[in-house]
Amino acid sequence: MSEKEVLLTPAGLKKLEEELENLKSVKRREVAERIKTAIGYGDISENSEYEDAKNEQAFVEGRIITLEKMLRNARIINEEEVDTGVVSIGSTVRVRDVEFKDEMEYLIVGSAESDPSDNKISNESPVGRALLGKSVGSTVEVNVPAGTIRYEVLEIRK
Repeated sequence: MSEKEVLLTPAGLKKLEEELENLKSVKRREVAERIKTAIGYGDISENSEYEDAKNEQAFVEGRIITLEKMLRNARIINEEEVDTGVVSIGSTVRVRDVEFKDEMEYLIVGSAESDPSDNKISNESPVGRALLGKSVGSTVEVNVPAGTIRYEVLEIRK
């Protein structure tokens, strides 16, 4: 089975590379020091500091493996290749809620770098999936837990 391709913008790639570097060079060392200190307290069978440090070590190592896998399977979205005629990964899309007239702007990104609080939505999210391939003037219906939302695409840019 082939591994899933991870779509990233150049900024998303840089962010993941920085996180990986921090985990390998800083966090690993910090956790190893915590384990060493906890062992110094004596009997590790009832040592909560040791247990916490070992759990954190497992999390850090798991995240390193995940990030390395993501970076191995990364495909970088080149901003110059983003077509402003239709919504695609790497597009910034301004939409209007047809019912409430609210306007929102989203950057469509791969799932690895989605951050709804920063208006970066995944191409795999309901809204992202509905917008992909649409052009300015299109209206899309998105089924969300709260019901159906209709958006009109107002602008597409890089």
